[in-house]
Amino acid sequence: MAIAQSPAPVRNWWSSERPADLETVPDPPPREIFTPIISVDDHLLEPPGVFRPRVPARMRERAPEIVLDDDALPHWQFEGARIPVELSTGMASFPRRFWRHAMATIRYEEFRRGTWDVHARLADMDGDGVWASLPFPSTIWGFAGRTFAQMTDPELGRACVRAYNDWLLEEWVGACPERFIACQVPWMLDAETTASMVRENADRGFRAISFSENPQRLGLPSLYSGYWDPVFAACEETDTVINLHVGSSSHVTRPSEESPSEVIVALFPLNGMMAATDWIFARIPLRFPALKIVLSEAGVSWVPMLLERLRRVERQAESSSVWTLADPTPAEVLLRNFWFTSLEDPSAFRQLDTIGVDKIMVETDYPHSDATWPDTQRGLRTQLADLPGDTVRALAYGTAAQLYRHPAPPPDFGTRTISERS
Repeated sequence: MAIAQSPAPVRNWWSSERPADLETVPDPPPREIFTPIISVDDHLLEPPGVFRPRVPARMRERAPEIVLDDDALPHWQFEGARIPVELSTGMASFPRRFWRHAMATIRYEEFRRGTWDVHARLADMDGDGVWASLPFPSTIWGFAGRTFAQMTDPELGRACVRAYNDWLLEEWVGACPERFIACQVPWMLDAETTASMVRENADRGFRAISFSENPQRLGLPSLYSGYWDPVFAACEETDTVINLHVGSSSHVTRPSEESPSEVIVALFPLNGMMAATDWIFARIPLRFPALKIVLSEAGVSWVPMLLERLRRVERQAESSSVWTLADPTPAEVLLRNFWFTSLEDPSAFRQLDTIGVDKIMVETDYPHSDATWPDTQRGLRTQLADLPGDTVRALAYGTAAQLYRHPAPPPDFGTRTISERS
């Protein structure tokens, strides 16, 4: 099976020119902790040494590794490819006036160290009131490991998936297990292999998998084909949460080829809405009713609208070829099997009775351009301050702790926390 090459990303306002005066944002002053949080969507920039020590010896020379060009700028090199480490992988490291240089190749030491060093990440989490974090890969490898599946040697690609997961569990999560939630990447070229990995990784401590919201966009079997059912069965069996990160299929909504990047940013939540609807009508949650699916970085405010549209579909069930009156309604499935993640959703927090307090979690997206760091606490206070303490605790960390089976923050985490409120 061959995976389709990804279309070129939209970069119509991005430059590859390195700014001469590049600077990193300074350490922020301490913030008051409104509430500890579990961030269910963050990212990392993989440091050198992830792959070669962990693949079979006969593959090491071909496995990805960081090499420096003549200007001492870093690139990941493998199978003849050279992928630069770009500013876009850690935009939160830099003042926004530099973001137009998102395609510029950046040295590791020029990023904020928390972008790629787990111990520095912990310090940035502490300052932002983040008790625990679920890290996704960088865009270099794809949020669901797309780059591994695109390697010309599938055996090497599969070995790199295993190496990545081993490194994540042993080095990143292993540095402080109570502060990170382990989320594996799949081997997208074979469902049975991925199902086996899910079972193995569940025994090792992985709580989630980052899966593509639309495999067909990658040239793989569609969600409607039944091909991926072994993966879903393994996730249901092991209580492994499926994270569908927007963009993991290499595609986001862009109405026109000339739509600028601002249009993509404004329409970003529509990708989550489309993914949820497609997964529902592919009947995946009906075949696997205990499956837990998270729409990562998709927002929440669209959920009431989708519920209304699903009820409209329900009224036409007698004429449907994919849904029957004997099935749970599509709206019931959405609220049963899906969870939603928020960076900034003030309108959603005014509709908790419709969406459900136990279906919403928060994220910081550190160190990407959407990152709320270092002012996550101020944003949450603005949106949540009028809600009861129990509700705030559920949104900020309680639902995430329950879903991912992760410890809640200890009472002494932070200085002034929501636990002090009634």
